[in-house]
Amino acid sequence: QVQLVESGGGLVQAGGSLKLSCAASRLTFSRYAMGWFRQAPGKEREFVAGISQSGGEIYYPDSVKGRFSISRDNSINTVYLEMNSLKPEDTAVYYCAAALKYYSITLSNGIDYWGKGTLVTVSS
Repeated sequence: QVQLVESGGGLVQAGGSLKLSCAASRLTFSRYAMGWFRQAPGKEREFVAGISQSGGEIYYPDSVKGRFSISRDNSINTVYLEMNSLKPEDTAVYYCAAALKYYSITLSNGIDYWGKGTLVTVSS
C-alpha cells in the first residue's frame, strides 16, 4: 500500500530552522500534488504548503508565507518543507499529504493519502 514517511522533525529554538522530508512509495509520485499540513494539540489540522505535480505551482497560507518553502524531487519521490524563522506557534505534528488533484491539496477532505506525521517543537 501507499506509504508517505515523514522525517526531520525535532526540537528547535524560536527563530531557528528545520527541514522536513517526506518519502513516498508505492504510488506514481509525479501524478500527485503534494502538501504539508500540521495539527497542534487541541486544534484542527491546518494546511501549510502545497506543490503541484510538476512543481510549477506552489501555495502557502498567510500564516507561513515567506517563512516556509515547499519543494519536490520527482526523481526520488520526495517532498520537502523548509521552515525558517520558526515560532512557538509553529509547534505541531506535521503531516505529508498526497492528492491527485492540485486544487484539492489545501483541503483535508481532498487528500488521498496521509503520512503518520513528525513532531516539530519550537521553544521560546
